[in-house]
Amino acid sequence: MTTKMTVNALIQPSSRPMEDPLRLFPKSLTKLYSLWVSLTYPFASLGSGLSVHYNCNWRRSRAHRIKLGNSVSISKDAIFDVVASPEQGGEPVIVIDDGAQVGYRCLLSAKNCIHIERDVIMAQSVLIMDHAHAYEGGRPPVSEQIVSEGGRIRIGQGSWIGQGAAIVCTRGELVLGRNCVVGANTVVTRSFPSHSVLFGNPAQVIRQFDPTKNAWVLGSTQMAETALPR
Repeated sequence: MTTKMTVNALIQPSSRPMEDPLRLFPKSLTKLYSLWVSLTYPFASLGSGLSVHYNCNWRRSRAHRIKLGNSVSISKDAIFDVVASPEQGGEPVIVIDDGAQVGYRCLLSAKNCIHIERDVIMAQSVLIMDHAHAYEGGRPPVSEQIVSEGGRIRIGQGSWIGQGAAIVCTRGELVLGRNCVVGANTVVTRSFPSHSVLFGNPAQVIRQFDPTKNAWVLGSTQMAETALPR
């Protein structure tokens, strides 16, 4: 009787059901992988508290071109693509400052410099790329042509990049100011000022906040609500 009651207690749902204990395994693997990466990867600079999913796709041979701050979080299937040979030295081309979060399946592809400032949040499947494939037509095929000279990208502190957004700079410098919101599936190819809500392809400012007036000074509230994070 006692054994039967014990089994029933285990299989019957309680008022506050437990989390699936099997979920602890991937969490533990992520913690172990984060520790392994912190101890063995030759980053240009690395702060404390790194959390990186064990399915993150990057190369140790190019870690010397990556700089990570404190409490950086990198989610599952994120890709860090450093467009440089392992022997090539120089300044870091991917810089992620304190408290930034890289979401699931995000791709950062850097030839010159992608700088993600503090507390930037990226949702899923964001593309940030500071170059493009050259295309001269004819032969050889695009896959065999060199990448373009490209530019530089800086995402301002506290910005939010929505799911599926693409930020691409093929020349010059692309800067998003502080506390910008980039709506889902938005395509950004030029700079925008701080406190802007961006939406569309190509991106446009649909709303903008003026911190000195403490008020929204531009754009439609209804349109902005479709771009804001939930």
